[in-house]
Amino acid sequence: MLHDMGDETATGYPGSSLGLPSSGRGSLASWRARIAALIIDWAASMAVATLLVGTGALYGGGWRGFVVLAVYVVQKALLTWLTSASFGQLLARVAVVRVEGGPIGPWRAIVRAVMVGLVVPAVVVGAERRGLDDLVLGTVVVNRADGRTA
Repeated sequence: MLHDMGDETATGYPGSSLGLPSSGRGSLASWRARIAALIIDWAASMAVATLLVGTGALYGGGWRGFVVLAVYVVQKALLTWLTSASFGQLLARVAVVRVEGGPIGPWRAIVRAVMVGLVVPAVVVGAERRGLDDLVLGTVVVNRADGRTA
């Protein structure tokens, strides 16, 4: 019997149409883990930006108003390229991988970070909890561990 659960497929669980396991390592990351990672990433970027240019990064106008976003995009691109996860995603125990498997590499990491920084691609969500950025780049966010994510 099938239940209409939004991103469930004919086989009964989110991620099945991508060939992902139903739970544990490599299964589709939960919304909770993904949102927690985003909050951690943004808070860390705010802290780093404040250390770099002072409170103008938080309250100022002009170029200083973009420092938090710049730090966010740089850390997300660099860490995702090197570790398959941003700082927040590492703490939330999720990873970004290619749908066909393996790390996403430098160009996908950079394009994905810029797209997420633009916000719209990340909030336009398609099947299997994949944002427009993931759909365009052929990536998916999965659990790194046993499924008990942040």
